[in-house]
Amino acid sequence: MTQMVSIAVDTGGTFTDVTLVDRRTGALHKAKTPSTPEDPSIGFVNGVRQILTEAGVAPSDVSHVFHGTTVATNTILEMNGAECALLTTTGFRHVLEIGRHDIPRADNVYSWVKPKRPVAPQRIYEIDGRMNFEGEELEPLAEDAVRRAAAEIRSRGIKAIAICYIHSYANPAHEQRTREIIAEEFPDALISLSSDVLPTFREFERSMVTLLNSYVMPKVSRYVANLEQRIASDEISGRLLLMKSSGGVTGVETIRRQPVHTALSGPAAGVVGASLVGRLTGEDKLISFDVGGTSADIALINGHDPDITMEGNIGDWPLSLPMIDIHTIGAGGGSIARVSNGSLVVGPMSAGAMPGPVCYGRGGTEPTVTDAHVVLGHLPPHLLKGSMALDLDAAAKAIERQVARPLGLSIQDAASGIIEIANNNMVGAIRVVSVERGHDPADFALVPFGGAGPLHSGFLTRLLGMKGSIVAPEAGVLSSLGLLWSDLKNDFSMTSILRPPSYDLEKLTAVFAQLNADAIAWLDAENVPAAGRKIEWSVGMRYIHQGFELSVPWPAQAVNEGALRAAIEGFHAAHHQLYTFSQPEMPVEIVLIRVNATGQLAKPRTQTVAAGTAIEEARSGAQKVYAGGQWLNCPIYDRTRLGAGATIDGPAIVEQLDATTYLLPGQRAVVDVHGNLFIREQV
Repeated sequence: MTQMVSIAVDTGGTFTDVTLVDRRTGALHKAKTPSTPEDPSIGFVNGVRQILTEAGVAPSDVSHVFHGTTVATNTILEMNGAECALLTTTGFRHVLEIGRHDIPRADNVYSWVKPKRPVAPQRIYEIDGRMNFEGEELEPLAEDAVRRAAAEIRSRGIKAIAICYIHSYANPAHEQRTREIIAEEFPDALISLSSDVLPTFREFERSMVTLLNSYVMPKVSRYVANLEQRIASDEISGRLLLMKSSGGVTGVETIRRQPVHTALSGPAAGVVGASLVGRLTGEDKLISFDVGGTSADIALINGHDPDITMEGNIGDWPLSLPMIDIHTIGAGGGSIARVSNGSLVVGPMSAGAMPGPVCYGRGGTEPTVTDAHVVLGHLPPHLLKGSMALDLDAAAKAIERQVARPLGLSIQDAASGIIEIANNNMVGAIRVVSVERGHDPADFALVPFGGAGPLHSGFLTRLLGMKGSIVAPEAGVLSSLGLLWSDLKNDFSMTSILRPPSYDLEKLTAVFAQLNADAIAWLDAENVPAAGRKIEWSVGMRYIHQGFELSVPWPAQAVNEGALRAAIEGFHAAHHQLYTFSQPEMPVEIVLIRVNATGQLAKPRTQTVAAGTAIEEARSGAQKVYAGGQWLNCPIYDRTRLGAGATIDGPAIVEQLDATTYLLPGQRAVVDVHGNLFIREQV
């Protein structure tokens, strides 16, 4: 192969992170460019051009371009997707309005207002026709009603259409025929079928996922087309692969059909990068902690691989698709601090990419978490290799005017309060993925990344009593590095209710065989060689009369009594881990069958760093930091000059192109052979 260079691009709210690796030598290059929210593809191509120039690589040498995108995420969160129509079974027009009759536990029961649905009942069309849960047709499809609905939708100028009929997971024939009719009546329509997007039970969740797929489809399709056009115009022939919420990448054709699978694209790439850090350091209990300008994304990794959930959410909506179990809060470097009703509040509002924090000098006027770090001395005077000067005076004035003076505090105490509130918000989010899942944070190490993650990690590990934190050499662009280490992945699932004592093993065999064939067909379409293929089976199980299931690995790619018993034992163990009890005497039923296909891609070569010389040679400066109510001397170290075995005692600042690490007084960092900073409390 002549094309041996791969590029990864992760688009965030403030910066677009780019990493390039030469697979022949292992040489790694990284860059950060401002994101362009008005058209993310501009920031994408700017970053690609910059890193090709800096690395001295020709566009024709690029074999793959990996991408983590926030287009679908932001479209859902900002509710600015396409106008949609929904076709559903007669009697189910209001399934989205009814929802689950629950109220988010973080909200006040008396003041909570039900969020607006992505489609109003006036744009939902009821169609006669019905299947039962075993896939038998009870009533034929009313094809004339479909044609009338298609004509009306077309007259309204609505192009995005979702189709979700009851029990279509068991028999998709009615949905597929509906698509054929709409294509005849309305050839330009963009159609999503629930039997393609999410062939599982639960009408509310299935309807919502199918609708959201249509909701984001036009915007994601245009974005992908823009990317392909810009890549081609720059004479890059390498294949474009996009990250899915489940932590794998796939080709653009899959994303065009099922764009909703990119809803957690960017955060998922970061967790894959954190998993890589765990493998290199030998740590298999990690909590990944990604802090950018707008949000913080947290995930738990137990045994090198992150947990996958089918019960995720994006904003106010359930998203019952395979995705890495990531908890997101509105806490980032750009989170705005303000006084509300006499109390200090930090986030979730953010200064974003433009104008950004006050200290960036881009016109920002509201103090942010980054401004507080600047005032307290946690950041060096310049970022991005000295190309971005930080305005300490402007940051101090903003905090004094809008926080310190209203609360009667000094500027330093006000800034400390901003950091403390942000840290406690982050601690709460870490407890959601650890304590609330039955894990003790003390058993885990933190992997902080993103531009602001390493600034907060020392505070969080101390507050939670964790083992310490591991700051990768590429901490600021770890999400893009995770993209380079990703594999092709796709999931195939189907609801099938199988109960004891027989479990209908013949039916289970047939469903697994069909899903396995679908997985092989996808691997064939992706041109994955036999040696690079991996297929795994799993089932969703629950105690009879329970409302929700747990995912359990199926122990072998064969259906027999022994494999069934092993899966049931695995379910009891998983139930005990999550809920602290199990009931082996209670019957267990299977409600979901899933096959996961992986196409393994060639991985970059890992690099090591040489042993360091005197630590003073890595020192690039010094300044004062405010800690414990007093100003302390704080050395600044250049990350690129730190060799293996180097030891740094806090307080200290470690600067690099893409991130800044702050060590608290009483903490010590040691550099390992891969250049990772392992920060622990001094004993």
